[in-house]
Amino acid sequence: METMTILLIALSLAMDAFAVSIANGVSVTDFGKKEALKQGVYFGLFQFLMPLLGWLLGISVKNAMEAIDHWIAFFLLALIGGSMIWESLKQEEEEKSITILTNKNLVLQAIATSIDALAIGVSFAILQVNIVYASAIIGVVAFVLSYIGGMLGKHLGAFLQKKASIAGGIVLIAVGAKILLEHMQII
Repeated sequence: METMTILLIALSLAMDAFAVSIANGVSVTDFGKKEALKQGVYFGLFQFLMPLLGWLLGISVKNAMEAIDHWIAFFLLALIGGSMIWESLKQEEEEKSITILTNKNLVLQAIATSIDALAIGVSFAILQVNIVYASAIIGVVAFVLSYIGGMLGKHLGAFLQKKASIAGGIVLIAVGAKILLEHMQII
């Protein structure tokens, strides 16, 4: 898989963390660079670890799936991307405002925003992607976007949250379609 494709996937996966980071920047009392750095570390670490875990799961069943691997990758990416778009478009529920960014809050947020990366890891195993390289890119991108998201949230507010998740979902669906079309030798 090309570095640009991995980077696009990383950007898409990081959109949930970016949106949560914006929300933290908006809602956490006295949010600053220290909090932005802390959430970046949590989100980046979980986004790095989850594809590795997914890859380990995927590699154990890879041989049984080789004939339909491109369909599985497409389905997983389209499902994740569609879910991101759906969650962004459905009626927003009232969210509890947090005033302190605790380690517990960050762990829960990091897990919630990195579940998609687990499924991507399964796809990477099927597609024989260098998982350490891909996971490192995903982790670094999540770290950077989480830091930036927190600082933007502090200054720009909730305006950006919905748009980031929709864009991420669209990119994941497009990457899935690209994988499918390449394996069908259409492109």
